[in-house]
Amino acid sequence: MWIEENNTLSQTFKFSNFIDAFAFMTRVAFIAEKQNHHPNWSNVYNTVTINLSTHDAGDTVTEKDRKLAAAIDLLLVKH
Repeated sequence: MWIEENNTLSQTFKFSNFIDAFAFMTRVAFIAEKQNHHPNWSNVYNTVTINLSTHDAGDTVTEKDRKLAAAIDLLLVKH
C-alpha cells in the first residue's frame, strides 16, 4: 500500500529472497525509464523501499508519481 506523506509516495516491498527483490527492481527500472521518471529506492536483501516525488515540481507528489506507482502495482499483479 502506497503511503503519501512528507511530499513523498512510499512503499516497502518484501520478497522471498535477494534474487526476487533484484528482479523486481530490474522490472521497475524498465518501467521508470520508459516513463522518464526514476524512483529514489533502496534494497537490503529481500526488501525494496521505493520513494517517489517529482524533483522538477519542487520535490512533491505529482501525477507522474501516481502513474509510476500504479504501474509498479500492476507489475506485482502480473508476477
